[in-house]
Amino acid sequence: MSSERAPLDGVLLIDKPPGPSSHDIVATVRRSLGGAKTGHAGTLDPFASGLLLLLVGRATRMQRHLMELPKRYETVARLGATSTTGDPEGEITHTGRIPPDPPILPTGELRQRPPIYSAVKIKGERAYRLARRGESFQMPERIVTVSRFDELWRDEDRAAYVIECSSGTYVRSLIADLGDAYCEELRRTAIGPFQVSEALAPPARGVPWHDPPLRSIERISSETHAWGSRSWR
Repeated sequence: MSSERAPLDGVLLIDKPPGPSSHDIVATVRRSLGGAKTGHAGTLDPFASGLLLLLVGRATRMQRHLMELPKRYETVARLGATSTTGDPEGEITHTGRIPPDPPILPTGELRQRPPIYSAVKIKGERAYRLARRGESFQMPERIVTVSRFDELWRDEDRAAYVIECSSGTYVRSLIADLGDAYCEELRRTAIGPFQVSEALAPPARGVPWHDPPLRSIERISSETHAWGSRSWR
């Protein structure tokens, strides 16, 4: 009887904690699965938490399709301050200029410039690398769709928002555009039909994952097809 492990194929729903990068999570899961081919369907910034779809084996062929699914985020914004990166990892300047209450929260098709500290490529190089070298450049505009942008609560210089948007939307830019504000916390709660409430914490580094709860390629295809373009509302 062969002791070789059967090839692993499918999708893992992972709840990424703040701190590690999406690449770190992919590497940890890849090692835990004995080196199985592993990728993801949509980056989360290191400071952010929430749902990552990790693709294993033949499921990596679904990457483009899954990346195109809309996303839902919850964010806590710090008001009256700006950040060079749009998040807590940048250089913070406290201005005391608080956006109006209630703020104008735009929805529909929007023109947006991604943050200069982002993974967008400029002439073949990641924008954040150019920014860290102090090079001057302008981010190209893109058209994104925001279907929901609601304020959940507000307390002096902090406010929470829920945002539902198309793939490629930068929540950091949406918050910065409110005025003097930046994302203090960011959590991705849904990707298409997939909810963070269904996700598991990533495995501990160096610990083998003998029975990962992989969703089959057929199940993922069926769920995304059934969900289609329906709204979360």
